[in-house]
Formats: sequence, C-alpha cells, structure tokens
Amino acid sequence: MQISELNFSKTFNYKKITIEDIAYFEQVVGKENVFCDSFTIAEYAHDWTEDFYFPAEVILKPKSTCAISQILSYCNHHIIPVTPIGGRTGLSGGMLPLFGGVGLSLEKMNRILEIDTQNLQATVEPGVITQVLQEAVLEHGLMYPPDPSSRGSCFIGGNVAENAGGIHAVKYGITREYILGLEAVLPSGEIIQTGAKVLKNSTGYNLTQLLIGSEGTLAIITKIIVKLLPAPKYNILLSVPFSSAQEAIAAVGTIFQVGIIPSAIEFIEKDAIDFGQEYLGIFTYDTEHIGALLLIELDGNYLEEIWKEAEKLFQTLEKFTLQEIRVAESQNQKEELWKLRRCLGEAVRRNGIYKEVDTVVPRARLPELLAKVKGICRTYGLQSVCYGHAGDGNLHVNIIKSGISDEYWKREVPKAVREIFLEVKRLEGMLSGEHGVGCVLPPFLDIVFSQAEIALMQGIKKVFDPKGILNPGKIF
Repeated sequence: MQISELNFSKTFNYKKITIEDIAYFEQVVGKENVFCDSFTIAEYAHDWTEDFYFPAEVILKPKSTCAISQILSYCNHHIIPVTPIGGRTGLSGGMLPLFGGVGLSLEKMNRILEIDTQNLQATVEPGVITQVLQEAVLEHGLMYPPDPSSRGSCFIGGNVAENAGGIHAVKYGITREYILGLEAVLPSGEIIQTGAKVLKNSTGYNLTQLLIGSEGTLAIITKIIVKLLPAPKYNILLSVPFSSAQEAIAAVGTIFQVGIIPSAIEFIEKDAIDFGQEYLGIFTYDTEHIGALLLIELDGNYLEEIWKEAEKLFQTLEKFTLQEIRVAESQNQKEELWKLRRCLGEAVRRNGIYKEVDTVVPRARLPELLAKVKGICRTYGLQSVCYGHAGDGNLHVNIIKSGISDEYWKREVPKAVREIFLEVKRLEGMLSGEHGVGCVLPPFLDIVFSQAEIALMQGIKKVFDPKGILNPGKIF
C-alpha cells in the first residue's frame, strides 16, 4: 500500500537522510548497528497489518538509553522522522515508517534486568519477548498475565505502546494494569522516569498511564517495571463446540451471569476453525456441524474447586445446542488447542489480502454485534471471518479480499468498515480493543470522538513532540 492511500490531511516536510547523518549514527551506535541495505530496509518495512509496506531510509539498532537519547536529540534538531520498531507483530501499522527517516529497532535492548520475588515485580528492557519474560518469572512461581496471541515474538515495549490485551485479559486484565513505572526518552532527547516501584502512587499526573497505549508517538520507552502475580497451580481447558456462532457468543454472557469467571474464554467461528486447522495441518474438528467453538479455561490453586466450577459450567451450557464438551487431558492437548487459537491471525494472512477490524463492545452486546457484522458484510458481498476474546467483548473481524476486484475493495470496504464502526458506537463500544489506532483507524475516529476530544489529544502530542518527528502519521 502507498502512502497516498492513507488519506493524510497534513503535509510533512522532513529532512532526507544524508551521508553525514549516517556517519553520525555510526558514531553513536557503531557501524555494525546501522543498516542501509535493501534487504534489511525491506525486512523492517512491514508488520502484520494487511499489505502495508513503508520502508525507512536507515535502520538503527541501539543498545542503550543513552544512544537513543543522542539519536532523538539529533533527529529533533534536524527534523528527521523517527519510528520506534518492536517485534513487528502489530495489526494497525503502528511501527511503519510512513515518512522514511529512521526506523529505530529496540531488539538489542532485550535484557531482563531484575526479577524481584519479594515485591513481585520485574524490570525489563523493551526488546524482551513477552513469552521469554513469562517463562522466566514462572520459574519463580510467578505470572506476568498479559499474553497477546503473538507472545512468542512480540516485545514488551510494543505491548506497552499498544496497551496489549490477550487471552487471559478477561480475568487478569490488560497491559496497563501491570505497569508500575517507565523510563522513556522524549523527542528532544531528554530522559524521563515515570511511576515508581510502588503499588500506590497519587503523586502528580500519571505520566506512566499516559505513555501506555500512546503507540510510540510521545516518547520511546527504554525500561519497564512490571507487576507480577503468584502463578495459579492448576488449570483445566475445555473446548465447547456449538451448532451456531450466535449460540456460542450468547453463552458467554450466561457463563458470567451465573458467577463463573474463566481465566480465558475465546470465540472461534467455523470459518476461523477451518483456516486455523488448515494452517496447522491438524484436523481435530469436523466442522460440518459446528458453527463455532468456545475455548474456556478455569484456573486456581485448588483442583477440587476448579472441577466444582467446571460442573457448574457444564450445567449452565445444557440449555444451548452443542456437541460433546472436550476436556484437554494433557499439557500437550492444551498446547494444541491454544496453538489453534493463537495461529488464527497468521492463518488468515496466509490466504491473501484482508482487512482486520478490532471491535470491542460491552460483553452482553456481543451477540448483536456479531449479527450486525455478518449482515453488513452480506450486504456488501464480503466474506468475514470472526474470532476473539469473547469474555472481554473483543471481536476480531477479518474481511477477506478473495474474489473481489481491486477497485471494489478500495471503494466499498471502507464503507462497510464505517458501517460496522457505527454499529459499534451504537452498542456503546470502541473502535479498537487492543490493536491500537496506528495508521489504519484515523479516518474513523470522528465516529467515537468529538472535535474537542481529538484536539485535546493533538495538544498532548504537541507538548511532547512539538516538531512532530516521533512516529508521525499515527493516531491523527
């Protein structure tokens, strides 16, 4: 996709990278961490967002906060755009260098600096892979709950920048609930510290929470203090096949109404099951008579209590039309089921061009949202594949391009997406549950924000980044 297709209303006048700039960057981070070759540039020109491709002019891989400070100070002085780059697993184009300039990869800042088992905290650099942190703290009997589907490759820094959710958010919450403090570098090069290693803090404005979810537009995060929890000792995983997607999504609300709080409850409709099974080459389910699947996990420290809750769950689901409930009998079976759920984004991407819409509504409104999404897509002659974190009211809608002309895709899909978002607004939801605004959602922000609200956000951006060098073209 070209930059003209993103419909920017503001003209940016940034300085192009010169040989002198490259020489300065080599002095700061070392020649071995400066990349101008076409292969590396291409590798960092895309993430998991549709078919977007935007190359930087140079890729830098600093190893320290000090180096990042020097780079930003230089770029701010010379009006060179800087785009922070994490694990490149984003779904809203948040790390795409839309205007060239510097692509600043945080991959070499990947140390777990401390695991504090007394205070249940850890301090990490932004390039730590989420799953690496989870496994490291689990060795101490601790848990870092946020776990997006891309946890095996996404970075903690990116999770913070996007306020990532994940499979276990329904019980344990999202990223912002586990961040106690940050070290960050402002576009001017100034290094700031936000928050502290404390669980309560009413001292001034909460800059930590302001930076969480700001998508790299206000500062570059260089150190993160995360809160940990004791890891539950046991869990059981159930796969529940329903005859229809509507029944599956309706069952979610019923489960909570009877007082059951699963540690995870994931919705996968039939087409998504087919995509996932074909991608993995594992055909566990014959989907001929399945409309959708719920994966439901229960956890705790007392196995007997978990099974009592499971029995209550079985009784609750008796009113719905479903096939045999399966209980994962081994860790391998659990991993296979979670692999099916976690692979769905990649499975959809493998099948060609698509548009993902990351909707979120109050949980009880999910059945209505699903029905409206399907109706809108039928009206436009579009195939939609839906799955998501049903316990959070977070439905991922994937619109597939297969069999549609380029002209129709460019003209009609934005109309369909706007209609979906208007329904989301009517249902008291928001445009993104966890993927962020990036460069995908700005044309739709008027649906949920007033001009005054957008102006306030733009004002915050100007305070942090008056010259507009940091991750330009995102959010606004």
